[in-house]
Amino acid sequence: MTDPFLSELLDLALEAARRAGALLRDGRPADLGVAATKSSPIDVVTEMDIRAEKLITGFLAEHRPADGFLGEEGASSEGTSGIRWVIDPLDGTVNYLYGLPTWAVSIAAERDGERVVGVVEAPMRRETFHAVLGGGAFGNGEALHCRPAAPLDQALVSTGFNYVTEVRTHQAAVAERMIPRLRDIRRGGSAAVDLCDVAAGRLDGYYERGLHPWDLAAGDLIAREAGALTGGRPGLPADRDLAVAATPGVFEPLQVLLEELGAWHD
Repeated sequence: MTDPFLSELLDLALEAARRAGALLRDGRPADLGVAATKSSPIDVVTEMDIRAEKLITGFLAEHRPADGFLGEEGASSEGTSGIRWVIDPLDGTVNYLYGLPTWAVSIAAERDGERVVGVVEAPMRRETFHAVLGGGAFGNGEALHCRPAAPLDQALVSTGFNYVTEVRTHQAAVAERMIPRLRDIRRGGSAAVDLCDVAAGRLDGYYERGLHPWDLAAGDLIAREAGALTGGRPGLPADRDLAVAATPGVFEPLQVLLEELGAWHD
């Protein structure tokens, strides 16, 4: 990468994610409990989500005090530099609460609204993913490439489910109708990790309804830089209605199938 400014942002994101990942991995109390709930009683925040976000924002603000922030646990400021950090300090909180390994720290940098840097740190998998706009995607320093094109009926696709009962009931119905038309479906529990697994060639595709910007920002860039296509409903970018990421051969038929099944509404 030749752009020194983007190199600076990447180095800061990598270090912030490394520090937050170490805090979450090594500082997890044995009696970890729920600090708050979000959309429903089973959509939780732990004390560690909050500590990790404070660590990240504090570190980044120390080095770049004029930048803005958008964080899942409440960090929000406009900034004056044109750079905004989009942060999910702990993506996969329920996995983390239960001691499952699929969780990650996700940090992205936007310049004038365009994502230019993405980092996903998955400490329990000993993996660090990163991408810079136009510079490719990497996992533990090795270049990432999504899988070769496959027919939809041979595609392994991951998804996630909302924590509001009425919403996930419809999502389960959509998944039930999709399963016979795919190789199979997986449910990992972390959007950031799923997007990186598309980038790394471990999945042919991923889709989910109800994601927020912090869920998507880093992983979407990493997937695209690895050669995947990303978007939402046909002709639209990824948003709360629908996010889709897949290899070029799977993306369009998967997107069409999701539209047909109404995956974008409750």
